[in-house]
Amino acid sequence: MPIQDEGAILLIDKPLDWTSFDVVAKIRNTYNRSGLKRKVGHCGTLDPKATGLLILASGRKTRSIPDLEILDKVYEGTIKLGVMTESHDTETGEYGHCSIEHLTEDQIISAASTFIGVRLQQPPMHSAAWHNGKRLYEHARKGEVIKERKAKQIVVHRFDITRIELPLVNFELHVSKGAYIRVIADELGRLLGVGGYLLSLRRLSIGQYTLHSARSVTETIDGILCQTSTSIG
Repeated sequence: MPIQDEGAILLIDKPLDWTSFDVVAKIRNTYNRSGLKRKVGHCGTLDPKATGLLILASGRKTRSIPDLEILDKVYEGTIKLGVMTESHDTETGEYGHCSIEHLTEDQIISAASTFIGVRLQQPPMHSAAWHNGKRLYEHARKGEVIKERKAKQIVVHRFDITRIELPLVNFELHVSKGAYIRVIADELGRLLGVGGYLLSLRRLSIGQYTLHSARSVTETIDGILCQTSTSIG
C-alpha cells in the first residue's frame, strides 16, 4: 500500500511563538496542496512560548495518538527568580519584583528536590484546559480567575538544576503526561519566597522520540512534497 495511504509519524522542532495547532494546520495544508487530503493531529501540546519536539501523526497513524500522548516528557529551560507573571511565562508582563540576594545555590537545589514524586497540579489560567465549555485562557483574557480549576495528578521523575546565574536558573525536567512546566516554575519561585516564572522552555523528548531526530517545519514540508510527488509520479 502506498506510503501516503498509511500516514506517518512526524517529529518536528516547533518554532517559538507558533501554537501546536499552527504546525498541524501548516502540515495539513501541505498535504492538501499535494492533492492528498489527510487527517493530521499532534501528540502533546507545546505552548507558543516553548520550542522543541512536537510529534504529529497523519492518516492512519493518527490512531496511535492516544498511545503517544501518555508518554513521559523531558524538557530543558530557564526560570527567572525574583519576579512573577500572570501567565507564569513570557506571554504576560512582569510584576512583583523582589530581592534574591539572600538565595544560595543549595537552597535552590534543595527546593527543586522537593518536587520529585507524585503531586497535584492545577492548570494555569493561561492554558487551553476547559472550564464550563470554554478554554481557561478565554476566561483569563476577560480578567476572570477560576479558582476551582480541577487539579490533576502528575509525576516529577527528575528535576535537575543544571546552572545557576541569578536571577536565572537553568534546569532539566523529566515529567509525566499533563505536567505544566510553567506552573512548576511559579511554584518553585513561591517556595523560595521570591517568585519566579518560566523564561524559556524546550522539549527534548517524548518517550523514546528525541529532538535530535526532529526536523524544522520547512524541512518537514519539503520532505512531504518530495515524498508525495515521488509516490504520485
